[in-house]
Amino acid sequence: MSFYKEFTKGLWNELPPFRLLLGLCPVLAITKTAQNGLGMGLAVLFVLVLSNMIVSMVRGIIPKKVRIACFIIIAATLVVAVELLMQAYAYPLYQQLGIFVPLIVVNCIILGRAEAFAAKNPVNLAIADGLGMGLGFTLSLTFLGSVREILGAGSIFGVKLFGESFEPFTMMVEAPGAFICLGVILAFMNHLTKMQNRKRGLSSDKAGNGCTVCGGCTACERGKASA
Repeated sequence: MSFYKEFTKGLWNELPPFRLLLGLCPVLAITKTAQNGLGMGLAVLFVLVLSNMIVSMVRGIIPKKVRIACFIIIAATLVVAVELLMQAYAYPLYQQLGIFVPLIVVNCIILGRAEAFAAKNPVNLAIADGLGMGLGFTLSLTFLGSVREILGAGSIFGVKLFGESFEPFTMMVEAPGAFICLGVILAFMNHLTKMQNRKRGLSSDKAGNGCTVCGGCTACERGKASA
């Protein structure tokens, strides 16, 4: 394994919301605007990188029977730091994100990467994994928030894109719009993966490593190999 490989896997092959389908609660709940998506993504990135690093550093001294509790304590400490920083320097954003900031503690991406990767690999690879997964999550939330904000409000990061005659598709900034956008993006990515597989001469419904085209089970296969 290399730093580059572990970093890049989270940008497409194991993209958390759209490939592994992890962390969907904040993905659907707070992506009404691009700013919300970017803010939540950066908060998760901060916690994920540092939690991966710390878990990897102390993995040799944590008893296996209490490892999950220890992972939660590490994540909770980092989330408190994120909350204090956001309250000090980005309070309006903190109010917009609401309860989903403290809920980063139990985000399945944080605990999943700590258990499946950081607890089994050296510090440099754990940091690469956290950076890649966190950046992929941030880009995903920002992209989804941008699409919903453009269609639902006619703006992006609060900047108006269209004239007075534009009538926003307001459903896109409501709960149904989140599901619609997520479904369309998943369908597009699966279709693109099928096209790539056909070009490589693989079966249209297999990714070549025994996984389906969604690519979600690659994390399980990687975890088994690391165990």
